[in-house]
Amino acid sequence: MSSKPLNKQRYTVSQRLEEYGEVARKRWLRAFEDALVLYPSKSIVLVGFKQEKRLDVVAEADDGGMRLIRSFVILGASGRLGPKMREGDRQVPEGIYRIELLNPNSRYHLSLRVGYPNEFDKRMAALERRGNLGGDIMIHGGDSSRGCLAVGDEAAEDLFVLAADVGLDNIKLILAPVDLRVRDMPQTDTPLPHWADELYRAIKSELAKIK
Repeated sequence: MSSKPLNKQRYTVSQRLEEYGEVARKRWLRAFEDALVLYPSKSIVLVGFKQEKRLDVVAEADDGGMRLIRSFVILGASGRLGPKMREGDRQVPEGIYRIELLNPNSRYHLSLRVGYPNEFDKRMAALERRGNLGGDIMIHGGDSSRGCLAVGDEAAEDLFVLAADVGLDNIKLILAPVDLRVRDMPQTDTPLPHWADELYRAIKSELAKIK
């Protein structure tokens, strides 16, 4: 994480929503209207593609279908293709996650905390007797990161407001090495773990639901 000191002012989620909510909601309302989906939707899926450096926001429409609402450029994401294995490897995780909380006092403006490690990560680590998996993975503002996704301050504001309006229980996050709907996982310089095929089948299955 950054060594940049936190602002001494401490904010609540409500205060941040009051500060950024009006402008962010105007942007979301336009995007949702263009996609013919009511705002806020019943549920959303955030889809991060590491190679494409893209974060898609997909929302559930009234007919139950999933519609692409907006795409954000990932400005910073350290590491390479492949799952996160341990603390300090600077890898962005790969898998299906929840958003655990909203951080109104992030070192990187605002952030959404990713529920890493998930049960799959923990199970594979236990089988391999790996400890110290790391954590504190965020989607946040700014343009640099160590194992997180940096999307810029304005995008972080919009995602923060959207997540609050939709509700964290109604958000799924898919982090994929590449868009497995349109291409296979490329060869990597570093060997992938033996369970990578299982992981990528699960990710591809989730991605297929939001075509």
